[in-house]
Formats: sequence, C-alpha cells, structure tokens
Amino acid sequence: MARRATKAPPSSRDDLDARKAAILQAVVNEHVDTAQPVGSSSVASNADVVVSPATVRSEMVALEREGYLAQPHTSAGRVPTDKGYRYFVDHLQSGVLGSAQQHQVKEFFANVRGEVEDVLEQTSMLLTQLTSYTSVVVGAGHSNSTVLSVQLVNLDARHQLLVTVFSDGSVVKHSIVSAFDVKHVDVAEASRQLNALLIGTTLHTRVQVPSRADHVATLVRDAVSVLHAEQPTSDGEQVFIGGSSKVAEVFDGVETVRKVLGILEQELLVVSLVQDILDQGLSVAIGAETGYEPLSSCAVIVAPVTIDGLPAGAVGLLGPTRMKYREAMAAAQVVSQQLTRHYAGDDERG
Repeated sequence: MARRATKAPPSSRDDLDARKAAILQAVVNEHVDTAQPVGSSSVASNADVVVSPATVRSEMVALEREGYLAQPHTSAGRVPTDKGYRYFVDHLQSGVLGSAQQHQVKEFFANVRGEVEDVLEQTSMLLTQLTSYTSVVVGAGHSNSTVLSVQLVNLDARHQLLVTVFSDGSVVKHSIVSAFDVKHVDVAEASRQLNALLIGTTLHTRVQVPSRADHVATLVRDAVSVLHAEQPTSDGEQVFIGGSSKVAEVFDGVETVRKVLGILEQELLVVSLVQDILDQGLSVAIGAETGYEPLSSCAVIVAPVTIDGLPAGAVGLLGPTRMKYREAMAAAQVVSQQLTRHYAGDDERG
C-alpha cells in the first residue's frame, strides 16, 4: 500500500467564536457517547450552550457550511467531520486518568518484569485495559541502543553463551561454538576485553578487534562477529498490538473491521503509520490525516518513548474518529512516560 505523501501538519487553527465552539464541543461529546446524529434541541439543552434552539440551529447550519459538521441524512441531526474533530482535539484541555487507572498503571510498572519484548507486550495489554481501544506499542529495537555489559559464559569446553545487555533494557543471548577447547580463565579474560571494547557502543559502531591468533583473541573476534550480525537491515522495530478484538466492538460495518485488521496485521505499515504521525508533530491523526484509506474512519493517538532523550519507540491507541479523546490521550501520555521511566530504571540498575 502506498505511503502517505509528506505534507505540513494539519491544522484547524481557524478560531471559531465562543458560541460556535461550544456548540461544536456539545455535538462532539454527544456523538462520542451515542454514536448517533445530534439534533439542535439536544445541543440547546447542554449547560454550556446558553442560546435558544433557533440560534443553535442557525449556528449548526453555519458549522456545516464551514466543514465542521455534516448531515448524514435529510432531517437528521449532524455529526462531526474530521475537521470538526481536529478543532475539538486542538482545543482540548489535557485529561487526567482516574485514580483507579493511575493506581493500575503504577502497580503495573512497579511489578512488570522480563526482557524488553515481554514488557512491551504487557504494556500493549495494559493500554487496552485502560481504554478499551486497540493499542500499538512500538519498540525501536536495540540497534541504536548502547551496550551496557557483555558476559561470556562457558557452558562446556567448546560452547560459550554470549549475554549482552543494552541500554533499552533488552538482553540478547548468542551461542558461540569454538573450534578448540576453551579454559575458564580464557573465557573470563575474553569477557573483560569485550566489555572494554564494546561498552558504550552500538551495533552500528565499528570496533577494532584483536588480530592475534591466541584463544582469547579468537573468542573476542567470534563474539563481536556474532553480536554485530544481530544488526538488522532496517531499524529493527518491534510491534505489539493489544486488543485487536476491540476493532469489531468499536467500528460499524464488517468491511471497515476487515480493512482495519488488515492494516494491523502489517507490522512495517504500523511502524510507518506511527512514525508518520510523530514526524508531523502530531499526537493525534484523524481520518484522512493517517494517510491510509482503510483508516479513514479511524483516529490514532501516539505518544513517544525516549531513552536518554533519544527516540526509543512509541505507544499508541487506535479507535473510531468518535473516540474518547481526552481519556485516551491521557492514558497514552501516562503510559509513555512510565515506560520511559521504566527504561531509565533499567539503566540505573544495569
């Protein structure tokens, strides 16, 4: 499927007057709750809209003319357009997770254990539990992470295990088979030299390996060769999708569900989608802003994850354009911050 064309970030900075903004907000909030077109009488009864029903009707017509609302059927109420949702999101005040959800997030990160892949997969499930939307967690892989420690373990005379810990918290293990019997003292010395050679480097870093012909130098060369063979041809992102079943619950129409699930099954496309949104400087992409036709009825929320100030992935949520933006954005932001702190904590322990 074709990637989106690069363009300036979307904006709905055309400021509406206070009355139109209040009416638009009332329409969005009710449509999110009911999934039904919203009538003028319902909007007029909203506590934040202090004008007559006749004025509401007139303003809703104006909002439709300006592209913020649409009328799906004659004599029906109105629904927000992508432009209407964009205005709503751009002027949305930051949400806060409820106390029960905050406790859930705190407990999760206080107790989550395992290698980085396990943590990311469990994080995707946490996001879905918090929001009831499909979650996306992208890990940047460890090709750009620095080496924290290297250890060779002598399993038997000709079989060693190379254990490498990276700054993103990942632990990578490789098996090395030697053509000669190796002594424990040689393994210990090779580990020492590998740490001196590799700590602080990445898989992209060229290192000067020893050219000697002794057993220790051979072990060091073999270990570096095996480790650098780990370097992927791409950026090596890992993608974890949580709550794919939620797609069927929140979208109307079998064909829409099929298309959205088809996107989620393509990991590289999901990574591109998340990166495109971040590259545009957005935290939310609505409808056509995603750049993918199958997602034209979707909204995608993303929040970056960093390690030492550098990009290390992202967390995201995918739902219908009528999603609960305030709550979903708050959940994505809190989880991304906690995941960043979790990585930092791993760094400190490492």
